[in-house]
Amino acid sequence: MKGLSIGEVAKKSNVNIETIRYYERRGLISEPPRSESGYRIFPLETVDRIKFIKRSQELGFSLDEIEKLLAITEDEEHFDSKEILDFTTQKIRDIEFKIHDLEKMKAALEDLSAQCPGSGNLICKCPIVETLSKGGGKNG
Repeated sequence: MKGLSIGEVAKKSNVNIETIRYYERRGLISEPPRSESGYRIFPLETVDRIKFIKRSQELGFSLDEIEKLLAITEDEEHFDSKEILDFTTQKIRDIEFKIHDLEKMKAALEDLSAQCPGSGNLICKCPIVETLSKGGGKNG
């Protein structure tokens, strides 16, 4: 039986063995056949699939989203590149929203930092701790 051991897949995919097992449990990669001695033998395509998953994660896609992407790309009869475009466009919107939220958080922290004298030992007079304790603030 030709194929790769889980260790070989891990090395070629640049992930650890537990990641492969996790992807398998989630259904992102298929359960491989076993050799006569009971070892799992992964097809060579598994490495490409794991690399696809990792690249997708690097672009911000969650494993649930990657599962949908894989399902779209695997159904060759009904594959629609517009679906991928729409999916990606929505991801861009999500990222833009997150960037906006991060900019708001940064501005709030900059405001608090500007109010902090940076010296003294009265923690109760620290505007950063005061705001965090009250749960309020300009942007809160």
